Amino acid sequence: MPERLMLLDTASLYFRAFYGLPDTIRAPDGTPVNAVRGLLDFIGRLVTDFEPTHLVACWDDDWRPQWRVDLIPSYKEHRVEKVVEGGPDVEETPELLVAQIPLIRETLEAFGVTIIGAADHEADDVIGTLATRATMPVDIVTGDRDLFQLIDDDRDVRIVYTARGMNKLEVLTGETVLSKYGVTAAQYADFAALRGDASDGLPGVAGVGEKTAATLLQEHGDLDGIIAAAADAGEPMSAGIRAKILAASDYLAVAPTVVEVVRDLDLGEFDARIRPLDAGATASVAALSETWALGGSADRALKGLAARASRRAAPPAR
Repeated sequence: MPERLMLLDTASLYFRAFYGLPDTIRAPDGTPVNAVRGLLDFIGRLVTDFEPTHLVACWDDDWRPQWRVDLIPSYKEHRVEKVVEGGPDVEETPELLVAQIPLIRETLEAFGVTIIGAADHEADDVIGTLATRATMPVDIVTGDRDLFQLIDDDRDVRIVYTARGMNKLEVLTGETVLSKYGVTAAQYADFAALRGDASDGLPGVAGVGEKTAATLLQEHGDLDGIIAAAADAGEPMSAGIRAKILAASDYLAVAPTVVEVVRDLDLGEFDARIRPLDAGATASVAALSETWALGGSADRALKGLAARASRRAAPPAR
């Protein structure tokens, strides 16, 4: 089978699973397991439909890195439940989901799914690094538009976009981004910096929306070109737009560093191949499934992973 790497934006998926299934789905001891079961269902469907040979659950070791906050203090500020000195801030998360996150990680490990995070970095940065270094086609599963910047048609790096729900998955390519936004995937980070994003606490340039941001990038190529044109009275640019770009110069000096995902993390050695479970691992999964009443969700995930493991013939991804 041809090699293909699938990268999961894990938190994006388990939040979607939590809100997509009732929290009355519980283990015998009363612990909610709707997010766990929903995530397993997602994995079973994804590996069946997209047939990856390699799979990584990318993890938020720090969902709001201080180095990003130092540059733009409003970054994800509205989602902070508790500020932690010397460590990652606590994200506002429903208590019934918080209780499931350790179990989600334990379940992924039991199913043989490779989990990778990086200190002081978000899952987006792990995804960016793995997608950039991959020597095979890549599918990035996410509901986060910021990751559109990683799409690369030449290298067959695609986004499996979950924003409309798992029953309406969209496979996005460079052509899709260009058609929808009027910019290339390579321009998307600059586009996002100009436009801003309220969901991430990014203010953007006041008075510059999607259409204006796209037009500026079409005319000047990238953010550096736009800034240079705004500073040069001889360059064609309306007085109003020039004033807005110049007024936002401090923001634009740091926004790219915040918006662009990191692509060069040291993630060490790992083997992301989907591998068959041995007898001991199979028994552990069965016990875990019984304890937490994972039922058909576990069965479907196991079936999908087993099919990929038995059919693949691929070397390790590193």
